Amino acid sequence: MPGQGKGRRVVITGVGLVTPLGCGTSVNWDRLVRGESGIDTIRRFDASMITAQVAGEVRDFEAERFVARKDVKRMDRFILYGLAASLMAVEEAKLPLPLADPDRVGVVIGSGVGGLESLEEAAPFIVNRDARRVSPFFVPRIVPNMAAGQVSIRLGARGSGYAPASACASGAQALGDACVLVRDGRQDVVLAGGAEAAVCFTGMAGFAAMRALSTRYNDTPARASRPFDAERDGFVLGEGAGVLVVEALEHAERRGAPVIAELAGFGATSDAYHLTQPAPEGAGAARCMAAALADAGLQPTDVDYVNAHGTGTPYNDAAETQAIKSVFGEHARVLGISSTKSMTGHLLGAAGAIEAAYTVLALRAGVVPPTINLDTPDPDCDLDYVPHQARPLAARAALSNSFGFGGANVSLAFRRFDHYGEKA
Repeated sequence: MPGQGKGRRVVITGVGLVTPLGCGTSVNWDRLVRGESGIDTIRRFDASMITAQVAGEVRDFEAERFVARKDVKRMDRFILYGLAASLMAVEEAKLPLPLADPDRVGVVIGSGVGGLESLEEAAPFIVNRDARRVSPFFVPRIVPNMAAGQVSIRLGARGSGYAPASACASGAQALGDACVLVRDGRQDVVLAGGAEAAVCFTGMAGFAAMRALSTRYNDTPARASRPFDAERDGFVLGEGAGVLVVEALEHAERRGAPVIAELAGFGATSDAYHLTQPAPEGAGAARCMAAALADAGLQPTDVDYVNAHGTGTPYNDAAETQAIKSVFGEHARVLGISSTKSMTGHLLGAAGAIEAAYTVLALRAGVVPPTINLDTPDPDCDLDYVPHQARPLAARAALSNSFGFGGANVSLAFRRFDHYGEKA
């Protein structure tokens, strides 16, 4: 059997999304394939003193659809986003509640920075040593595993529950971990993904100070995120959550669950090179993609689509291009490659999960989303990045790449569920 001969087959049965494109799978997919941008001038706070003034903010999010009003203020926005995405994923997967076997259901939801906005709100009291004004919910709002914790409590899921923290690879790492937990028989179901809410003054000012953010397009925000384009000048910060229901195929079949795609394997490597810059020629990313293919039992020529990390930073995009060429050889020229960050911005610890969700939706629909704003081709980025418009593509298999600060790399390998036969 292709891939996963060493354990159970693992599939995705539900997706939940809260992103700058909207709340829910349908609105996200519809806007994505239309090439619409969720990036705009920041409205949540005054960003006029920051060099970068655009972001992918979540708009029109109604927390009380998912959480009792009295509990909303007890949770940071990253927790609320993660909880909402999880509940939507459970609904789509038709996972019955209460859980039939709660010890066999895990929750693994990563976050790069956790409750940064709650930390910012408490900072004046901490600096002034005014302990009486520090909220009793301060710690539960900032701890990165609290999205996973709140979801576990809400669902009564008593299996593995934790939060990987590997910067921008956190959400993808959560999915990779879930794959292993299910494949090895430790869990039957894992809700896995990432949640982030760093679009606040502290988050924007911090990344701007690093000169990591785009500053050239403050007056035309929808044009600011431009992966692989010669005029790119940094990434655009985004926020939200993506959670996928990762499930053993045999378990999904027993309960008649819908199957979106197969999670065939994953690879994880470290650059061991630099805190923020990728290794020369994307060496760590290349090893990561190769590991994902090997884990899935896939040949490079089996893959038709790559959802690229594609941040829109000069070094990252060029290094990822080199890595793809290294792994795929001549086949790299016929791959469809896109960066959905061109529409959502970079959601840090949630990025890998949201982009994995977009990847499995692309496999199911037979359509790959575009890379918008790719107006001026960069000679160093000379592959097919599906510019401007979505493209029909009945991809057999796909990779989703996530690379983070500190040199963390994760690649997830997915297969269209019917490619090798549903009973293969």
